[in-house]
Amino acid sequence: MATERIEQTILRNLLFTEEYYRKVVPFLKADYFQEYHERIIFEEIADFASKYDKIPTQEVLAINLQNRTDLTDDTYKDSVQAVRELTDEWVDYEWLLDATEKWCQDRAIYLALMQSIKIADGGDKKISKDAIPGILQEALAVSFDEHIGHDYIEQAEDRYDFYHRVEEKVPFDLDKFNFITKGGLSNKTLNIALAGTGVGKSLFMCHAAAAALTQNYNVLYITCEMAEEKIAERIDANLLNVPVKDIVELPEVIFTSKVQEISRKTRGKLIIKEYPTASAHAGHFKALLSDLKLKKDFKPDIIFVDYLNICASARYKGAIVNSYTYVKAIAEELRGLAVECNVPIVSATQTTRSGYGNSDPDLTDTSESFGLPATADFMFALISTDELEQQGRLMVKQLKNRYSDLVTSRKFMVGIDRSKMKLYDVADDASAISIDSEDPGEEFSQFQQTQNRLSKFAEWNV
Repeated sequence: MATERIEQTILRNLLFTEEYYRKVVPFLKADYFQEYHERIIFEEIADFASKYDKIPTQEVLAINLQNRTDLTDDTYKDSVQAVRELTDEWVDYEWLLDATEKWCQDRAIYLALMQSIKIADGGDKKISKDAIPGILQEALAVSFDEHIGHDYIEQAEDRYDFYHRVEEKVPFDLDKFNFITKGGLSNKTLNIALAGTGVGKSLFMCHAAAAALTQNYNVLYITCEMAEEKIAERIDANLLNVPVKDIVELPEVIFTSKVQEISRKTRGKLIIKEYPTASAHAGHFKALLSDLKLKKDFKPDIIFVDYLNICASARYKGAIVNSYTYVKAIAEELRGLAVECNVPIVSATQTTRSGYGNSDPDLTDTSESFGLPATADFMFALISTDELEQQGRLMVKQLKNRYSDLVTSRKFMVGIDRSKMKLYDVADDASAISIDSEDPGEEFSQFQQTQNRLSKFAEWNV
């Protein structure tokens, strides 16, 4: 049979071709071999090579097989016979690599399907049915990685091109946020807003979702807190420029015409999906993305999750673990989803009890788990005080930023219109920035100086 033949060819070259062995052995699994005696031979080759860093001879294999006490007579005879039949016969190396990779992929998918069927039928009580998409996804991802690292000297030109490549980003409609992120949110990133209850976590995400939609991006808004209609109502207030409380008073004709006007101005779509609190995890979100692709031909450019702390973890579902481990797991799973789907994910988290009334929060004020800021790519605090509310201002403080440094514009202001769920740019105001700041004008001055340098740089490149 063809399958048996490729397995024999693989074993033969594992034994006689060291270059091939070192290339493929990290991707091979004993379970891939259908015949039990061939599985035993592979295990012996792999065990010997890992222990002595070289490939065993046929004689060594035969002795090791003889010393095993867990083999039946038939298995032992079949194994020894198969070892004796392995010959040093030449085969094209490139073809062999391709054939081995395809064999690994086929076997991984087959085994994953068998395991999924067993789980679905209740044959494996230790694994939840929610794990099936992940098992299949892992099997589909099997491949031989050709990349063996970046050569600092020889690939300097490639590195220079990378530095000057225009990165695909989803921009904000707020100048200061674009400035500190160098143009917007990058794909494969997790971006977190930290704020106390009622400060504006959902307001920020609804505003950012509305802004992305008007810029022709496809937006997926996942809510684990409010109903889909409540999120849509906030986005209506933002895009229709109508206070939330007055939306219900709009005549149907006017409401419909305003929504149609928005649809004419954008090529993007906005999907809002609600999950019960603490019931949905990254696995559910991945399944949702598959359904949206299949049923609506919809692929998001950015995903909002409202909000992280009330999601579930796929890894620790039903398990009793501390909050640090649990929230960190959720953050890692969401960031993994962002990488896998090649999109930025925006979410939020609560401040701790001590950080609730703090007008100058830092990373230690993150609720439940310091593992969250350790995982996030971009994290900032939204700060509101009575004085700022009177001014119609919201202070933003950078807490972590992998897009840029934290020195410039560590703190800045944005305008806020809570009735219309809107944020907007405001002129720099040193007196406003001075709230809870040791040097009132320093950050404003640094921001201006950096903008001036960027302007000059742009002039030089015209």
